[in-house]
Amino acid sequence: MLNLDIEVIVSALPFLWQGMQLSLLLTGLALLGALVLGTLLALLRLSPVRVLSWLGLIYVNLFRSIPLILIIFWFYFLVPLIIGRAVGGFYSALIAFTLFEAAYFCEIIRAGILSISKGQTEAGLALGLSKRQVMGLIVLPQAFRNMIPILLTQSIILFQDTSLVYVVALRDFMTAANVIARREGRLLELYVFAAVVYFVLCFVASRAVGRLQKRLANA
Repeated sequence: MLNLDIEVIVSALPFLWQGMQLSLLLTGLALLGALVLGTLLALLRLSPVRVLSWLGLIYVNLFRSIPLILIIFWFYFLVPLIIGRAVGGFYSALIAFTLFEAAYFCEIIRAGILSISKGQTEAGLALGLSKRQVMGLIVLPQAFRNMIPILLTQSIILFQDTSLVYVVALRDFMTAANVIARREGRLLELYVFAAVVYFVLCFVASRAVGRLQKRLANA
């Protein structure tokens, strides 16, 4: 530990920042896609039409039962064989993250919708609003407000999962740290630095989520 070379970390910061940008970009895009798809899946799960409800249930159970790394492999190696063209590492990872996280967001959003009292739905219908308007103007806004802390917590997990993109040769933050560590022969310094960065970012985000949750509870 006395022979730690801090200079190798300092000199590698631009390269590591490029990796962090990729990690954050994947997290942001996958988060938006998963929110949209997860909301649609939640509405399917709550649909009175049994076929639609079962489709949503099958999707959720399927993607929650398969390892994320396997889904990434599917889109990177198998999908190109089916469609006859390469998808690329970035889009393979983005699609995999979106589809995988949507299954978890679906259950979070479904629980949020069910937490809204039926009386508000009935009141909206009594005012002449359609079911779609009630859902979009009354139920979903309140449900998302209640779900913000849980959704943000799941987003932190998504950020951590981006380290799996090394399997499709993408240079995210963790992969960039690994490249420098092996090239310079300074594994301890780079791996400790990567661990500290992940810990600080996730810890700060978790604390912020906790404060937000208390604020929403007191509102």
